[in-house]
Amino acid sequence: MSDIYEVASWFLTNSPEVNNKKLQKLVYYSYAWYLTLNNESAEMIENRFFNARFEAWIHGAVEPNLYEKYRKYGSRVIPKDSKADINFSPEELDILEQVNSVYGNFSGNELESICHQESPWIIARADLPANAPSHNLISDKDMFNCYAARLQNE
Repeated sequence: MSDIYEVASWFLTNSPEVNNKKLQKLVYYSYAWYLTLNNESAEMIENRFFNARFEAWIHGAVEPNLYEKYRKYGSRVIPKDSKADINFSPEELDILEQVNSVYGNFSGNELESICHQESPWIIARADLPANAPSHNLISDKDMFNCYAARLQNE
């Protein structure tokens, strides 16, 4: 199992113009797609890319510990990370590259908008007003169901 900070470092090295909001979403999508592609069903989730607890914040899916690490940058671009000692499996690297290919050219605001239209965030927010703070957990089961349905529709 990889580490969330290693995944973040990979995106900081390989994705253009990453601020904290964009980083949160790229890491979220890598987690969600790994979960979807490496488990048989939403009821039997055993394989996770890394340990994380994504919450349904006002601006989309956020992992609080990762947010705290990069909080000092605010909405500014986070400097590139040149960690050369990160070793991902070929399967993990494939997920990272695919997520970066699909989502990496979007801005943080665009990724927030995409996240707001997806069922895992919507379900976790429940009936909260759009501007209400929340620490509601986005469940792995809801992530799996959302993205597995997309695979079936392709």
